[in-house]
Amino acid sequence: MAIHLSPRRVAAASLSALALCFAATVSAQTVLRTVPSSDLKIVDPIWTTANITRNHGLMIYDTLFAMDEKGVIKPQMVDKYSASADNKVWSFTLRPGLKFHDGAPVTSQDVIASLARWAKRDTLGQKMYEAMDSIAADGPNGFRMTFKQPFGVVLDALGKPNPLVPFIMPKRVADTPADKQIDELVGSGPFTLAKEDFRPGDRVIYRKNTAYVPRKEPASGLAGGKVVHVDRVEWVMLRDPQTQTNALLNGEVDMLETVPSSGYTGMRTNDKIELVDVMPAGPFTVLYNHKVPPFNNPKALKAAMLAINQEAMLRAQVTFRDFYKPCASIYLCGSLYASDKTGFYTGKPQFEEARKLLKESGYDGKPVVILLPGDAPALNKLPAVYGQLLKQVGFNVDVQTTDWATLVTRRAKKDLPENGGWNAFITFWGGVDASSPIGYSPLTGNGDQGYFGWPVVPELEALKTKFIATADLAQRKEIATQIQQVVLEHGVLAPLGEGKAPTAVRRGTITGLLPSPAVLYWNVRKTSAPSP
Repeated sequence: MAIHLSPRRVAAASLSALALCFAATVSAQTVLRTVPSSDLKIVDPIWTTANITRNHGLMIYDTLFAMDEKGVIKPQMVDKYSASADNKVWSFTLRPGLKFHDGAPVTSQDVIASLARWAKRDTLGQKMYEAMDSIAADGPNGFRMTFKQPFGVVLDALGKPNPLVPFIMPKRVADTPADKQIDELVGSGPFTLAKEDFRPGDRVIYRKNTAYVPRKEPASGLAGGKVVHVDRVEWVMLRDPQTQTNALLNGEVDMLETVPSSGYTGMRTNDKIELVDVMPAGPFTVLYNHKVPPFNNPKALKAAMLAINQEAMLRAQVTFRDFYKPCASIYLCGSLYASDKTGFYTGKPQFEEARKLLKESGYDGKPVVILLPGDAPALNKLPAVYGQLLKQVGFNVDVQTTDWATLVTRRAKKDLPENGGWNAFITFWGGVDASSPIGYSPLTGNGDQGYFGWPVVPELEALKTKFIATADLAQRKEIATQIQQVVLEHGVLAPLGEGKAPTAVRRGTITGLLPSPAVLYWNVRKTSAPSP
């Protein structure tokens, strides 16, 4: 039985009636209802770096390797692997019995096609394939990678947890051109998703994959045994923070993946709600379009960076000091490669110097278009505050409100802002995303082949290649610091500081949540709880 309510009706109608309606059809099942961090509209996890699409990918796909809670890369779909002493030849054997949701076995050909498509879009994948001489099947369940020069970060690439994740798909799906979205939702992961269960703006219904055979190891982060204890997980799309809070308090949903700042005060003192630290802190960043004015001019770009006031922006977005921290490093502060060598960039406003540079740039006063995702409560305060800071410097600013899915589509456009393009947008990265220069998606300097904004910085690409080539930790730290200095000097991105938000669950209802870069739904149990 399929029940469809439009977003407008969901917002206006009683969520209690909605819960009763669905209870009639799934009374014999264990159903976990959760409000995700944003709406899911793009389901191809290789086409976009949106975290919500990555999280969707974790539900229905599996990976060759995965990162555990301690940051160690562990085998997932792979049973055995080996590397030559010089790291030039890597051999892999898949776990026996792996199957896609349609019953077809997972083969080495599926793996090779999936990795090839992923590598066309992922920055680390591009580096790996540039260094690779060949990748070939070794029977139906094995494959071998041969490299032209030593490549010691193969496992980092195959087990990367941040977008873009190298999910394994059937060959017929993975053969889809990398610049075109897939139209089949067939994976081999712990949950399945049918097209009729995908309702953008309303809900997404994931069902337990009863044929999935988890690994025997205990679950840890993204690694280990993905044992599913519920029959289905429903992502309920509720945009308004107050509606989210009310739905949780009334028992109409079981969980909020991220607590809206406006609801934190009430939730932390409510005995019906439990706040859980699941996802670590991560950085907010602003990305600039280097292809169009004014940020194709280095002086205008630097002026925009000097206008940043991390403290003011974070306070407006996150509100509570316990959940944010200014940090000028491009890497997560406190992580292995974090450095205070940030050159001119401090994260504190330098308005006088910024005004001087903007005048020298010859800025013509055309509006600077900043995209604001209105349906993403974890992000939607930052663009407006940044717009005000840019105005103080002398920019003419046009903050355009859209939804997150539209922003994700629009940021791929290279047109002028007046023709549907953009000048800047702000996004958030998980802490693991920003902990290393080889896995941090926006650190690209290869123009059109790189991340949105498309900066051309050959020095950055050369440093990344140098980083990959060495296994010496001291050398890697030095190279990582050099990468940071180049990134900031060329405005590849601007750090806005770090934030985190707890996950909220109905007390006594949810157990088994795993610390991870994303909220995961394997290992989770739902138990009965008193009526609200």
